[in-house]
Amino acid sequence: MRRRDVLRAGAAALGAGVLGTSRVGAHPGFYRPYAELPLEGAKEAVVSDDGGTAFVATTTGYATVDVSTYDSPSVLADRRNPLADRENGPLRGIYDVKQEGDTLLVVGPANPLGDALHGLLVVDVSDPANPEERAFFETDYPIHNCFLRDGYAYLTGNDGERNPVVVVDVSGSESESASEPTEVARWSIADHDEAWLEVPSGVRPVHDVWVQGGVAYLVCWDTGTWLLDVSDPTNPTYLTDFRGQPLSELRAIESRGAARRTGLTPPGNDHFVALNEDGSLLGVGMESWAMETEEGIVGGPSGIDLYDLSDRTNPERVATIEPPRTDRPTMEGVWTTSHNFEFRDGTLYTSWYQGGVKLYDVSDPANPQEFAWWRDPDEARFWTARAAVPGESYVASDMGSDYAGSDASLYVFPDHAGDQRDPPSLTSGNGSVGRAGGNTSATTTDDGIVTATPTPGTNGSGDGTADAGSETGETADDGGSAGTTAGDGRSETSAPGFGAGAALTALGLGAWQYRRRARGREAERDE
Repeated sequence: MRRRDVLRAGAAALGAGVLGTSRVGAHPGFYRPYAELPLEGAKEAVVSDDGGTAFVATTTGYATVDVSTYDSPSVLADRRNPLADRENGPLRGIYDVKQEGDTLLVVGPANPLGDALHGLLVVDVSDPANPEERAFFETDYPIHNCFLRDGYAYLTGNDGERNPVVVVDVSGSESESASEPTEVARWSIADHDEAWLEVPSGVRPVHDVWVQGGVAYLVCWDTGTWLLDVSDPTNPTYLTDFRGQPLSELRAIESRGAARRTGLTPPGNDHFVALNEDGSLLGVGMESWAMETEEGIVGGPSGIDLYDLSDRTNPERVATIEPPRTDRPTMEGVWTTSHNFEFRDGTLYTSWYQGGVKLYDVSDPANPQEFAWWRDPDEARFWTARAAVPGESYVASDMGSDYAGSDASLYVFPDHAGDQRDPPSLTSGNGSVGRAGGNTSATTTDDGIVTATPTPGTNGSGDGTADAGSETGETADDGGSAGTTAGDGRSETSAPGFGAGAALTALGLGAWQYRRRARGREAERDE
């Protein structure tokens, strides 16, 4: 029996139905993962073109995982503490990896880490079970995220000053005898307008980058999403920007507290960006939480905006996918904001931290339809969701939860429609979910800011979960299902945050920037 036939038989035994039917049209029963593989420190994950290998950032290193047998994934290689023999090594705080062909990029630290080694590690993964570290490009800035396209690495170079995207030629590092990685260009929103330097650095980082069709898409938090022509990677040029808060408003931020509030709560917080295969559909994800202020609790989790790119210089928003609802939307509570996602074959694979993973049919981008979802908020905080074999499987990395005592892992899920049996609640009535803290219920104002007020905990209909016997894959309007909003209106709960913990707020970047400048002055005096 062929492997695919075995897997289909296994899926049927799980109550998952036949994978060959339409992902959206079929409702084969209660939905659950094929497998969960413990993987310490798991953060970002990407998948090889053939869908058989996942490459995972593991905080203290990187791993390759065989996911070709969906119900039995296995670690091929788990490399910890890379570059430990270098001064200030090893490379730590590794949150992101990217892969193209036989090349894997491993970057870190994601956030400022004092005098620790910073940079880009180039790894040959032609044999995923035996990765070979080919080259290293050292930087004087942390690298939260990166992208690899046609032999060029695009790095988030948040130096606390101009916060550029940095382009590095890594094409020569694929062989032992070739040249070392070389920086060929950098571009900052301050290159477009120097006035951006008057805005606190922590609300204008370049958080992530996606490159496709000769265009780089930069998500720059509260300054919005910026498009660059990189048809010549050595000469990035401005195309357009959109979604950002007005320069005058951001320039008026005067305190660290105000910067933190701006960086954690809506509107704004462009966090992640991805395109579909033909470049006609753009998704911009926002990351945010609620925050306690003198006026009460404001803010809340954010969703994903979908844009029609028929005119690349004038993206048109066609829909918003809303986040799962919780009555504890602060960083100390239940995390349900959007995180990383991917388009493939008309499906959008999404992750929502404790809100779980969700699949959407986006063949009609103006009317995205959720058709599968799963969550375990006490155990799993999902970092990303990535297609493996479309129509059969996808993977999702789980960063685990220190306060819940759960370990990080990599999940493999069936790629078809279905509902989770008895899904755990996202409200305060759900046992240990989230840290200790007050219960809140949220209402949304016209400008997209969520205002929350104290309310007794409940585990009733307010959690918005679907009826366990639902055959539709839909959930109640007030909770478990992410709704959509078409047209020009803002998402009901748009909001912000920088990674897990908003490490690059104005305070964080400013303090690191000060230390880096001080070390530079000391070095000059010593010369």
